[in-house]
Parts: sequence; structure tokens; C-alpha cells
Amino acid sequence: MNKETLLTVEGIEKLEKELEYLKTVKRREIAAKIKQALAFGDLSENAEYDEAKNEQAFVEGRIVTLENMLRNAKVIDADEITTDKVTIGSTVVLRDIEMGDDEEYVIVGSAEADPFKHKISNESPVGKALLGKSKGDIVEITVPDGIIRYSIVDIKK
Repeated sequence: MNKETLLTVEGIEKLEKELEYLKTVKRREIAAKIKQALAFGDLSENAEYDEAKNEQAFVEGRIVTLENMLRNAKVIDADEITTDKVTIGSTVVLRDIEMGDDEEYVIVGSAEADPFKHKISNESPVGKALLGKSKGDIVEITVPDGIIRYSIVDIKK
């Protein structure tokens, strides 16, 4: 039972590129490391071999994860994004009521979330609080430090 993964077209392309890189380039690099480590002989105390096998396990796990995400992907249709209510795919301009600062965020599925690029997950506290809200609404979000209040200044595609 796999969870549906919400992705933008850009997100799917990014995951496909990562998957292709892992399957081709990274697998070859790790195979070469393992071959080189085996040449050192005794595997019982061969740190290079252990490290290469751990890296191989991580990469193979990531490949399985990416394949599952892509297999269960639901593409966020740009035509379904409206500017009257916040949905996944919306770009939202928020004003911190206390500080007066404006911030712009894109609401994305959890697989694409990247706070450093102002992409927040629909499953995050802020993303959940914003979904379904309209321009002009006040949103209160409980965070560890208390409550943050935002005003929705604008909603864009």
C-alpha cells in the first residue's frame, strides 16, 4: 500500500534525473570502489569494503524509494491551481502580522518541500493551515515558540 506522492512537473523531472544518475553513474562508482576494496584482500578488517557496501545499500534504498514515488506520483495540474483559494501548487504571499515582513511560498507535496527555496509541504503546519484559505484571511499557526499570525496578501499560480 503505497502513499500517493504529489509532485509538480518540475518535481517529477528532478526525481527522474536523480534516479537516472543513481542507476548509471553512482552504481558504477560504487562497483569500482567495491572492486578496489576487494583487491586489498582480507574483508574482515577492510574499512573501504564496508564503507562501499554501506554506500551501495543506501543508494539501492534510495533507488527503490524514488521508483515508488514516481510510480505513485500524482502530477499537480497547473490548470487546477486557482488564485481564489490556496491549493497545492499555489504561490502564496504571506505577511507576518507581528513583524510586518512579507514572505512568498509555494505549497508543494512533501517530496518536493525545500524551505530554503521557499517550497513548503502541504503536510507541514504552515501548509496545512494555508490550504483552502483566501486572500485577506488571517491564519494562526501554532509553532514551538507560540503562535504566528499571517495575513494572506496574495495567491498566485
